Amino acid sequence: MRIALAYSGGLDTSVIIPWLKEHYGAEVFAVIVNVGQKDDFPRLRQKALDSGASDVWIPDCRAEFLESYAFPIVSAEARYEGQYLLGTAIARPLIAAKLVEGAARFHADAVAHGATGKGNDQVRFEVAVRALNPALNIIAPWRLWDLKGRQDEMLYAKEHGVPVDSTPAAPYSRDENLWHVSHEGGVIEDPGMPIPPDVYTWTVHPEEAPDEAEWVKIGFHEGIPVQINGESLDPVSVVEWLNAAGGRHGVGRLTMVENRLVGIKSRGVYETPAGTILYQAHHALASLTWDREVAYYMGEVGAKLARLVYDGLWFSPLRSVLLAAIKAANQPVTGTVSVKLYKGQASPEAVSDAPQSLYSPELATFEASSFSHQDAEGFIRLWGLSNQVYGTVLRQGARP
Repeated sequence: MRIALAYSGGLDTSVIIPWLKEHYGAEVFAVIVNVGQKDDFPRLRQKALDSGASDVWIPDCRAEFLESYAFPIVSAEARYEGQYLLGTAIARPLIAAKLVEGAARFHADAVAHGATGKGNDQVRFEVAVRALNPALNIIAPWRLWDLKGRQDEMLYAKEHGVPVDSTPAAPYSRDENLWHVSHEGGVIEDPGMPIPPDVYTWTVHPEEAPDEAEWVKIGFHEGIPVQINGESLDPVSVVEWLNAAGGRHGVGRLTMVENRLVGIKSRGVYETPAGTILYQAHHALASLTWDREVAYYMGEVGAKLARLVYDGLWFSPLRSVLLAAIKAANQPVTGTVSVKLYKGQASPEAVSDAPQSLYSPELATFEASSFSHQDAEGFIRLWGLSNQVYGTVLRQGARP
């Protein structure tokens, strides 16, 4: 048997390699998808081999991740439950696609992943794999083995000579890519406890951020960020630049209790500096270039896309429909947004060079203009006519 494993090098997937070999007598092939995580990939390759993998494939998918996955959710301003910027969820369909590709590359007849039976990722991986290649068998060790938790995993790793980074003192589970880093486990699981300072890895505490604000000008073309301070940059460079700037100003921290797809509430800590800045900047620009009805409709589209991404339905007909609407809505979203970074906040302060802005100073001004105030009277009468009729009926006692 040959198994392609979605390998991260973390505690879960580190112990899965020897576990698969022990219980299936299989050859295990590690697929490490580079979506911008700050890993030493040569070291990670060697770690997988030392843990028993027969071979390792590491595709560089950073540009594809941003262009085809992360940037569309910015253009839609998609947030799960109004807060989460989908950093882990949006990477999963790409990782699943590369896992399927890796299975074909290694002539594997099964794939495996390290997602737990309580989490969302098991759904995201498996629904995607079945959509892309339903002939593949799927092995989910967390639903099969006798290991009860991270303490058992650390003991298993020690017994099998597998080096891991987690310790009983700092048992955090982290997921990192170019878009964000998430933290779960340990004291984070107690909603009554503040988040310890050692959890954060990308951002300084806002109170310790510089006392002087930093300004950045972000240029968008049809809803996609393409420039920083007037310089055209590729997607990876844009996000790396903003992650660094946002991180040193404490921008992008979020602690929330979310509703997992399987019905469990979980508490997580997220750091998304670049994403937070880009969402704020896009919203400022779209507020000038989206018609009122388009803006309201895109709020619904963004919420729907967020739920679809979170629920693992990226490879569905609805995703194609939503992305088509997002692309059409963002055709006028071109311009430059000036954002102030200061003490944990990313505040859009000005928008310029927006050729399709719908904002008219002539109409908006409180000074003398061509706007006819008298026209408002007829508009108000017609707008409130149904309420007037309803109120009249009430006064006549025809309704309780």
